Amino acid sequence: MQLLNGNDLAAWQKPTGDWAVVKKVTLDAADPGRFRTSEGEGAAVNGDKGKTTHLISKDEFGDVELHIEFCVAKKSNSGVYLMGRYEVQIYDSYGIVKDQYAGIECGGIYPRWIANQNVDGNSPRLNASKPAGEWQTFDIVFRAPRFDANGNKIANAKFVRVLHNGKTIHENVELKGPTRAGLFEDEKAVGPLMLQGDHGPIAYRNIIVRKLAP
Repeated sequence: MQLLNGNDLAAWQKPTGDWAVVKKVTLDAADPGRFRTSEGEGAAVNGDKGKTTHLISKDEFGDVELHIEFCVAKKSNSGVYLMGRYEVQIYDSYGIVKDQYAGIECGGIYPRWIANQNVDGNSPRLNASKPAGEWQTFDIVFRAPRFDANGNKIANAKFVRVLHNGKTIHENVELKGPTRAGLFEDEKAVGPLMLQGDHGPIAYRNIIVRKLAP
């Protein structure tokens, strides 16, 4: 299933804010923290200001295989939330050896927020980031949490595998609960894909989801 085909935003819930379909995004030479765009089709960008609503898919998913391509401006960030709850971070991490906390790096599994502090963040095993302004990829295999007949959780959600630009950065990382700033604080068997749109200029293209049998 192609959620972002470069032609329109039909697969995403309204309102879609300032998200727009464009042909090309490049860094602004005068301000690399911003994008310059050209009219046409091919990618979706979060407006001229780089700060708008999140994109939330109409369809909901459980176990999936996800391919996603993204381009981040200098010092900008975003995030891909599986089931609207579990974030793989997008960040301008090129050349950074050690960042502020575990999970903030590009490809990091963002921490949960408990008692006013970050908990259970997972850094990628290596920094596979490209420079800001270049297109990058995530390829993710995700397993949804499991519930018994009474609705009690019997197994945590899990990132079975995450590849960043073709390099394995996570394997079998369990999630005890939703990560920080997700759409929901509860856990369910299915949920939408969410793309964070309010943390700076970001562009996406070629988002493909394949549902997996439980």
